[in-house]
Amino acid sequence: MSTSSSTSTSSSLSTSTSSSSSEPSVNAFQVDLRGLVDLLSHHLYSSPRVYVRELLQNAVDAVTARLAHDPSAPTGIRLTATGDAVTMEDTGIGLTSDEVHTLLATIGRSSKRDALDSARQEFLGQFGIGLLACFVVARQIRVVSRSAREPGEPPVEWLASDDGSYTVRTLPHDARPEPGTTVRLEPRPGAEEWTEPDRVAELARDFGSLLPHEVTFTGPDATDRPLTERPAVWDRAHPTPTARRVALAGHCARVFGFTPLDSIDLDLPVAGVRGVAYVLPSATSPATRAAHRVYLKGMLLTDRADNLLPDWAFFVRVVLDTDTLRPTASRENLYDDETLAAVRDALGARIRDWLAELAAGDPDRLAAFLTVHHLGVKSLARHDAELFRLMLPWLPFETSDGRVTLDEFVRAHPRVHFTRTVEEFRQVSPIAAAHGLGIVNGGYTYDADLIALLPQVRDGVTVGELDAGAVTAHLDPVEPQQELALAGFLATARTRLDALGCDVALRAFQPVTVPALYLDDREARHERDRAAAEEGADTLWSDILGALRGSAPRARLVLNHNNPLVRRIAAIPDTELAGTAVESLYGQALLMAQRPLRPADTSLLNRAFLGLLEWATHPVGGTTTTPQEGDQ
Repeated sequence: MSTSSSTSTSSSLSTSTSSSSSEPSVNAFQVDLRGLVDLLSHHLYSSPRVYVRELLQNAVDAVTARLAHDPSAPTGIRLTATGDAVTMEDTGIGLTSDEVHTLLATIGRSSKRDALDSARQEFLGQFGIGLLACFVVARQIRVVSRSAREPGEPPVEWLASDDGSYTVRTLPHDARPEPGTTVRLEPRPGAEEWTEPDRVAELARDFGSLLPHEVTFTGPDATDRPLTERPAVWDRAHPTPTARRVALAGHCARVFGFTPLDSIDLDLPVAGVRGVAYVLPSATSPATRAAHRVYLKGMLLTDRADNLLPDWAFFVRVVLDTDTLRPTASRENLYDDETLAAVRDALGARIRDWLAELAAGDPDRLAAFLTVHHLGVKSLARHDAELFRLMLPWLPFETSDGRVTLDEFVRAHPRVHFTRTVEEFRQVSPIAAAHGLGIVNGGYTYDADLIALLPQVRDGVTVGELDAGAVTAHLDPVEPQQELALAGFLATARTRLDALGCDVALRAFQPVTVPALYLDDREARHERDRAAAEEGADTLWSDILGALRGSAPRARLVLNHNNPLVRRIAAIPDTELAGTAVESLYGQALLMAQRPLRPADTSLLNRAFLGLLEWATHPVGGTTTTPQEGDQ
């Protein structure tokens, strides 16, 4: 145990400073204990509750040190809270009078750095801050200790106040007959809530339930209650696998507040990690920061570890105990180093193996899992071709054949087309399904990436992004005589839409209720964006953008010859009215495709709407004036 204090009102650390040019003198840093405690409470520790952890840590380390000195020594630890004080008593290694002066009054000094340094890996504490954290809630700290290494030495008392002063005195032998240490805290005004018996018991159970030595709590009623629950629930023997699953589910409900869909054992002896991952029973966002529970050698380190698993494993919550991972200085999170990175990869591999085991031996449980968490598996499969191959019979995708797995889909469609957006898929899907064109919706998270991986895991499968030419080629052509008879109408339509970068084609397709279909692809959209940028650019940029003009296919408006409205429009003898009707079909198809409207598209929609109103309301045999471009 260690803290900071001095014989008057401040602690001291030795250093050298020059008082003259020839003979430097030795002076001392003056450390304000209250200021240091305030710094700890507001910047190092997240909450005053850590004082209970410090008490438990010091007691457990003292017992561990004594066992290294005497393997037959007792291992009792008792925590008492009466409301007026909090007391921690252990049967550990204890301190002599000299050690009290040296270790309890020097910042950064730890008894664990001295005679027992060879057993240091067994200790919980690594930073030597010790009892200093207790001043976050305590007005006064009293330590009575008797050394097991020097049993002939009398017990010693160290009494410190939060003003930075402390006293040390020896006590009669009968003040503490046996080796060990008792620490008593008196709460400071305003901190009483942290020393209430129920709160102390709750915090001690939370921090210390997996500690290697038994800890007992005594409240105002003088009733002893065990706080430790060893072994951990995942290490206990159960009569049947079902009984174990029930026990783990109960533990998850107590710790995380939900009943898990399943549990995954995380046993990595080489990495010094043992625990369990609980599968969430409902879907969660991949962006949600997970809150995992990590113990360090049985002491709770954090219940908010968010760097323990790979990002794709957002569908589980983990509880584990480790003796290899490094804590941060506040001992409230894990230090992100190479060791943690290796453990993170190993834990991810264990979760992946669990999925493979389900696929091979328990398809019903796998199906139930994927119903909820297919997004997480898709995220993992993007970087693991073997897992993707394994999951193909199970992962659902939205396709023109309905919601099926890619494994089923490629049997009927060796040539796979996919869309980049949900809107594009929904526009084209009914038509594609009617004409035997296989399309997969790649607009959902991770789906486009996985579709692109299909040729790596299925021989004979080709994949390509849907383009206007592919759709048009699958639609039924119109008889040559019929198309020739409509040549004048098609010429009018192409002339009206040419300035908008859109071609016109005539096809016969289902469903008959769709009069026109607007099709484009990524290259066409890029070319359209380039042209729009060129129009609004200055001379220099216009020349540069003009030089980038490509030969990419343009967007296409496919008119449905099966649709009665299209046939009536094609039969209109007035070319001006026919052109306005074509512009209306273009605008309606554009809106159905949910494409962003350019200023030129908005202007066209307004002009076509007003034009049709004008034609619909003019007197029979009268004259009309067609709205000119720019009229709103």
